[in-house]
Amino acid sequence: MYTLGIDYGTNSVRALVVRCADGAELGTGIVNYPSGTQGVLLDPKDHHLARQNPADYLLGLEKSVKTALAQARKVKDFDARQVAGIGVDTTGSSPIPVDATNTPLALQKKWTRNLAAHCWLWKDHTSHREAAEITALAAKIRPHFIARCGNTYSSEWFWAKILHCRRTAPTVFKAAYSWVELADWIPSVLAGVKDPRAIKRGVCCAGHKALYADDWGGLPDKEFLTQLDPALADLRDRLYEKAHDATVSAGALSAEWAKKLGLPAGIPIAIGEMDVHYGAIGSGVAEGTLVKVIGTSTCDCGVVSADKQVPEIPGICGIVKGSILPGYHGLEAGQSAVGDIFKWFVEGVLGDAKLHATLTREAAKLKPGQSGLLALDWNNGNRTILVDQLLTGLTLGATLYTTRAELYRALIEATAFGARVIIERFKEYGVPIHRVVCAGGIAEKNPLLMQIYADVTGCTMLVAGSSQACALGSAVSAAVLAGAHPDFATAQKKMTRLKKVAYKPKAANRKIYDQLFALYRQLHDSFGGVNKSADLSRVMKDLLAIKAAQA
Repeated sequence: MYTLGIDYGTNSVRALVVRCADGAELGTGIVNYPSGTQGVLLDPKDHHLARQNPADYLLGLEKSVKTALAQARKVKDFDARQVAGIGVDTTGSSPIPVDATNTPLALQKKWTRNLAAHCWLWKDHTSHREAAEITALAAKIRPHFIARCGNTYSSEWFWAKILHCRRTAPTVFKAAYSWVELADWIPSVLAGVKDPRAIKRGVCCAGHKALYADDWGGLPDKEFLTQLDPALADLRDRLYEKAHDATVSAGALSAEWAKKLGLPAGIPIAIGEMDVHYGAIGSGVAEGTLVKVIGTSTCDCGVVSADKQVPEIPGICGIVKGSILPGYHGLEAGQSAVGDIFKWFVEGVLGDAKLHATLTREAAKLKPGQSGLLALDWNNGNRTILVDQLLTGLTLGATLYTTRAELYRALIEATAFGARVIIERFKEYGVPIHRVVCAGGIAEKNPLLMQIYADVTGCTMLVAGSSQACALGSAVSAAVLAGAHPDFATAQKKMTRLKKVAYKPKAANRKIYDQLFALYRQLHDSFGGVNKSADLSRVMKDLLAIKAAQA
């Protein structure tokens, strides 16, 4: 028995054929999105805007699955007729305006050139004003709505984006019968669902991004939405009443898509989750394990038994029952940019993508603190714990002799400091973290970054066994749904693993990074608005003292 995991990332979609018995990966297909700049539709007049063409999703779906199946057929005894289920993960919150037939507006000729009619990609921050407005209103009349998402609603999320569309692109808003998260839309397409109201929505996106909770009757009530805009209250009727965890199927593979893909019609489709949530499952998440999926951004995921009470944790992206593993509270935090920061510096500033390897080698020769530099990892805003997308990057301590390798290392260290802030916030509120498992290409390919993360956080960094952890997690979910395993714990034990490598903190490095982290927190809290009366006059001088001590 085999299952298929389909992972929609920021720049590409990948399909993975997995054997249920042992998690062996038989075939992979990767398709880059053809539209825009590396798959992202941008506006040079607004750096906050990031959209995506739904046509790319359909193209990528068919091509990636066919490629993965063709590769799997080279393995003895594989037969596509033995594929028993499909799982899908995507970026989020990435809502799509659709018509009454569940067709994205952007696929209609009238709307093709209108960016507001396309998918509002997770990294779109154009709705920062609306997010602040939602936060303020909830704090005033529905504080429980935002208590579970760190007390601050983000511009990366569902309602803020839709409200911004209503105000800046009213014709698109009016034409949209409903809005569907990408994580829910792809399964609905595979299942042949033509009515947006009939889509099985996942609690993952609903709970973390759309203020959904069974406790208060699902989505925000109409009275609350009306105070934002009466049109949102009207829209609520065309969204959904119930969201589901991964014990529920999103539907069965339609005859149309079965024929396109070469798969059996009627096989179950797992409920859609965000990429990093299924990535956590593919990395063996369990209570006490924090999974960091490191990519263009990072998402940190943990679980706590649903039998336990989890306190409200300021600044995180949500505490949602069933959002990762059924029977557990799912906890999410993250950084709005990690790989994107390195990409910006190397490809955007230096203009040469080939320099990543060179700069990594040069940066590895430097000792902690040797550069005298300190950076903030906010080039795409701050997701956790400040939840402020209007914050920007900062590099401090540069001299006339600062090198590109020193700057590159300082950016890596900045992302590590941001990771430590998140870990400390979880621990501060009693969330157990006994080990950290990292997934994604950066975790696999960059030992320098992994060692810096270990030294900065004081945690041993483990690496997920699969280079396609998100797709693997989707396949695990499909395997449970298809009956290949009785539950997620068994499926994870059989289908997931860790690499043998482990990055352990080095005491000498950690001592220096503790000093640097103290300075980082001064910058973090001051520029982040936590400490409005801070005196930063010593930071540059302290950096020079740390630098001199490494000579």
